[in-house]
Amino acid sequence: MTTRASTPVPSPADPGVDAFTRPYWQAAAEGRLLVRRCAACTRPHHYPREFCPYCWSEDVQWERASGRATLYTWSVVHRNDLPPFGERVPYVAAVVDLAEGPRMMTEVVDCAESALRIGAGLEVAFRVRGEYAVPVFRMAGEGGGG
Repeated sequence: MTTRASTPVPSPADPGVDAFTRPYWQAAAEGRLLVRRCAACTRPHHYPREFCPYCWSEDVQWERASGRATLYTWSVVHRNDLPPFGERVPYVAAVVDLAEGPRMMTEVVDCAESALRIGAGLEVAFRVRGEYAVPVFRMAGEGGGG
């Protein structure tokens, strides 16, 4: 009889870290938010890709983002059966416009739902997940920042 070592099943909340995205996740663990900027057309983009989604150039570099954003839209999630999200309900799933231009899916934390407004100023914070951290946002002036 042959037995195999079990491979841990990653959580849906674990970042998909590979050689390309490792700088992004390591920067987040250090409290810095990164975006990619194209050297050919100069446009920033997020999520991290190895090419520019606007002009298809592969001449893109990591750049530190300011950590400032505005709230584009949000939804309060009251039920999610996937760990670890179920432990956090209700939570605010959001789309934010980074000050640098790209739009980013994220979560707004440490904020009452009644305080949320489209266009509200936000700043990055980080939720630690093992050796990495996940960028989340809070209302500007509430601490944190990137």
